[in-house]
Amino acid sequence: MASPDTHVMRAVILQVREHWLAERRMTGEDRRDECWDGVLHMSPFPSTAHQRLARELLETLEPLATARGWEVFYEIGVFDPSNGDNNNRGPDVTIVAPEYLSRRGVEGRAELVIEVLSPYGESRDELPFFATCEIPEVWLVDPGTRVAEVFVLTAGRYVTVEPDAAGVHHAPLLGLALSVVAGPKLRIASSARVVEI
Repeated sequence: MASPDTHVMRAVILQVREHWLAERRMTGEDRRDECWDGVLHMSPFPSTAHQRLARELLETLEPLATARGWEVFYEIGVFDPSNGDNNNRGPDVTIVAPEYLSRRGVEGRAELVIEVLSPYGESRDELPFFATCEIPEVWLVDPGTRVAEVFVLTAGRYVTVEPDAAGVHHAPLLGLALSVVAGPKLRIASSARVVEI
């Protein structure tokens, strides 16, 4: 079996011909594409560890979201309501109230978005977009260390929720306590249950 490339290069293509975009749509290669203020971002497919963690987060959070009447999605499009076709993102996990869903995805506001960090990802660069969409809480989770960073929207900007003295991050939206335990695993504790993923 061939080893994966060890050299990764970021690329900028100044003009993309419509026939090339149409071919990407026909083959499904565009399913992870995002448009950032009119600029096409084509992300590589996530690793197995990335996908596994995102799936486990979705499965863990789904009962909590459902109890509040919300839905949980994997890689659904989040569209800027004022310029959605030219400004959208596809977080790994999104919790959203049904009234913000449309046929194409989430129209602006979601309750929570979670990005699993990738070595060449742009997750931190997406925070201003999520703030524009007035998403109250964002998590960035490292698939290797299982460290979760929690950001809460305050006065139009994200503020980092600092861990308490025991190293626990408190995620206020769902009333969760996030910490890393041996493994490493991410411990997600609510008043009703504790899950380690």
